[in-house]
Amino acid sequence: MWTHSLRKRHGLTYFYALLGGLTAIMSWVTDAGAAVEMFGITFMVGSTVFYTSLLLGIFVVYVFDGPVATRPAIFTVAGVSILVPLVAGILHFQTGLSGAQQLLSVPVPCLRINSASVIVTILDLVFLAVVWEFLGKPHFRVKLWTRAFVTLLGVMWLDVLLFTTGAFLGTPWYLSIMQGTMVSRLVISIFAFPLLYLYITWQNKQSDITITSRPVLSILREVADVREQLSSAKEEIDYRKNIEKKNQELIKELQTALNKVQKLEGLIPVCASCRRIKIKPANGQEEDSWISMEDYIRQEITAELSHGICPECAKIIYPDLSGESEKN
Repeated sequence: MWTHSLRKRHGLTYFYALLGGLTAIMSWVTDAGAAVEMFGITFMVGSTVFYTSLLLGIFVVYVFDGPVATRPAIFTVAGVSILVPLVAGILHFQTGLSGAQQLLSVPVPCLRINSASVIVTILDLVFLAVVWEFLGKPHFRVKLWTRAFVTLLGVMWLDVLLFTTGAFLGTPWYLSIMQGTMVSRLVISIFAFPLLYLYITWQNKQSDITITSRPVLSILREVADVREQLSSAKEEIDYRKNIEKKNQELIKELQTALNKVQKLEGLIPVCASCRRIKIKPANGQEEDSWISMEDYIRQEITAELSHGICPECAKIIYPDLSGESEKN
């Protein structure tokens, strides 16, 4: 919560990093089976201490920063929950291949338990967002402390129901684990709630921070909205790339035309005798070259010449034909 309170100055990067670290520790000690016995109740250290910390962290980032900031937090928790047992499994596999002594300090992951943990964690965090927004509807008039406690306890108990069912259903100790964990989560919720409520109240009193009311399914709707926005952004980028490509082609054509116009507007050296035109060196030529006027026009104006004869020349070359045309 302290790291989250510094987000205005340092952003949420450190907060996400802390969530990832807590998730790794939670996964590690859960696989190791670390537990504490108190008042006849068994508290699993991983799911009791570290899961509660993660839940409170996700809780506050959703309440004050919304679904957009919550999604990276959820992905961080889920990603690290997958990565830690995967690394542990690879280490044990390599140890087995090498014939070395088994790594006692690295707990052996259980595929069923780890899979249930990852899936249930994601469902818990989505459920948290839905319940928080549902209880925040104006016509319910639920007080802030009630809203926070019911949401916290609801997520805790949902986690017990789903995780215990997914990980231990069919085993002899399924019901005992369910009952004991339900009680332990109630005790943890009672102790953790004052910290959560005090932090929410403190942050809510800040001048630039307020609790925003959102649609009940905003955590899910905004995922779809983000996908749609990304798709639209990709289409817009492709469209702009095509426009830019066409603009570059047009600019190139205009530049070529401008160069030709500048040539035609300037002085064109013409031979006084044969009427050929001098052009500048090109394609590695060292000296100026002289080409006919017809070739120059074809080259510079890209126009084809057709043969014809003017009336004056017709009188000189074909006097008979010109005389008959005048009589007619």
